[in-house]
Amino acid sequence: MTAYQFITTSVADGLATLTINRAPLNVLDIPTMEEMDRALAGLAGDASVRLLLVTAAGEKAFSAGVEVADHTPDKVDRMIEIFHSVIRRIEDFPVPSLAAVNGAALGGGLEVALACDMIVAAAGAKLGQPEIKLAVFPPVAAVLLPRLLPPVRANELLYGGGVMTAEEALQYGLVNRVFPREGFQAAALGFAAPFLELSRAALASTRKAVRLAAGKPFGAALSDVEAVYLKELMATADAKEGLEAFLAKRPAVWQHR
Repeated sequence: MTAYQFITTSVADGLATLTINRAPLNVLDIPTMEEMDRALAGLAGDASVRLLLVTAAGEKAFSAGVEVADHTPDKVDRMIEIFHSVIRRIEDFPVPSLAAVNGAALGGGLEVALACDMIVAAAGAKLGQPEIKLAVFPPVAAVLLPRLLPPVRANELLYGGGVMTAEEALQYGLVNRVFPREGFQAAALGFAAPFLELSRAALASTRKAVRLAAGKPFGAALSDVEAVYLKELMATADAKEGLEAFLAKRPAVWQHR
């Protein structure tokens, strides 16, 4: 596994874990995001991975956001380029992704979590987009928050720079689960465990179908999803095995292809 200075990565039993390792605040500066970008590119090519977990070291913050000093005119172009490359790599990851928000997720930190398919959060964690208070705005959140929250609530966060608690985010459906701070990482791994028992081929096809359908009229979306189902998923060994195992009343043995 490649050695990194600001992050750690691991792959075990189908779970790829990327940990931001700049506690206590896990601020995302350009070198950290460059490491994340390289790591995500490598993990995406690992055929053993069935779920991507993005988390952070410590208990205080998942990430307090992108380094403010990297927003200055001499750095902002590179900052946006590499940050959005990280977001795109998560969005385009071939299998589902989970953010384990162990503490505050603010600014770019929340945007990283929003790019994931699912989010679990530690009790009391603060989630928000304070960029407007610095007279800037969060491009990724401007796209994703109105899709994930009621528009008026998304607008309140984007225009006012406020925060919500993990418990409020759960009520709005922005996060899947809220777990106690004590034992949070173990609880997040417990949430991830059922996905690791599934076929990678099926997970990848399902994720592709969901992404293809997003934002399209029903008829066009269904046609695209139908093609993934018939031409891609049903051609896999796992689809055949899953059906045969069910009919034979035996456990399936996945080949993940």
